[in-house]
Amino acid sequence: MAESVSPSDSLLQRLLAGQTIALAKSITAVENDTPQAAEILAGIQTQLGRALVVGFTGPPGAGKSTLVNALIVELRCRERSVGVVAVDPSSPLTGGAILGDRIRMSEHNRDPGVFVRSLAARGHLGGLSPMAARVIDVMDAAGRDVVIVETVGAGQSEVEIAEIADVRVVICAPGLGDDVQAIKAGILEIADILVVNKADLPLAERTVSQLKGMLSLREAGMAEVPVLSTTATNGEGVIALVDAVEARAGTLEGTVGEEERADRALRRVRRLLADATAQQVRRLIREDSGVNVDDLCTQVQRGELGVEAAAAQLLQRLKEPS
Repeated sequence: MAESVSPSDSLLQRLLAGQTIALAKSITAVENDTPQAAEILAGIQTQLGRALVVGFTGPPGAGKSTLVNALIVELRCRERSVGVVAVDPSSPLTGGAILGDRIRMSEHNRDPGVFVRSLAARGHLGGLSPMAARVIDVMDAAGRDVVIVETVGAGQSEVEIAEIADVRVVICAPGLGDDVQAIKAGILEIADILVVNKADLPLAERTVSQLKGMLSLREAGMAEVPVLSTTATNGEGVIALVDAVEARAGTLEGTVGEEERADRALRRVRRLLADATAQQVRRLIREDSGVNVDDLCTQVQRGELGVEAAAAQLLQRLKEPS
């Protein structure tokens, strides 16, 4: 998209025009939940669904960031503009991202066709932080051709990437102990592509064979999942991986593909609604807005009320007119 916009244009207009600075400012506004964020998120809804969202997930130590970096290089060779949402573990003190994928991907800093943003997981146990879906939407609205999402390596809970990504890539590497065993059935069910990274290490071929064996046990009729080998440090296998991603993206065209993307879009909005509702409930609890939260907490502490029952009572009190 063109970068030429008038200084009088709103931040939303400049974002939709593809201005990189506006993209950065919009994401910051959304992260900080400023009043401007609500305007941005409402204004981009009709502009969504154009970017191909690719999710990368897998155990820690599999080389996700290095592989994503190599993928960016190949996508740029194919003249695709790229956005990256890298969900880092967060500092227990500040809540900020501590791994800094932007540092690892710093070679792209001067390329306007690449925009990388790290997000703190903020204690979220799954593979995605609640903020990730919003940031993906902002990058989509800014006209990025491909948005890559790299998640915290948290095991089977990362199946939530299925709610956001058009193409899901699960990465593992040989030599990580029970690495293959850690890829539970839930992860295999959401994988569109399986990648054995660090293929130059011993046991790589064995890991590929194990994965193919696990896939052979899936129910009949499920889509074929390719198992690829890569060595991200030297780029080996990266072209084949990008080809596989684009082939999978091609299956999303046509009636069946459009229905699949529409269903995923609906689940994405449900997720946003659930996150926003949870945020408002947390605020009401902090403020104890006339719902006697402390009374419920005391009953839980005394063993007079279970946590689930207390939550049900809290929701009932919130629904009652004040």
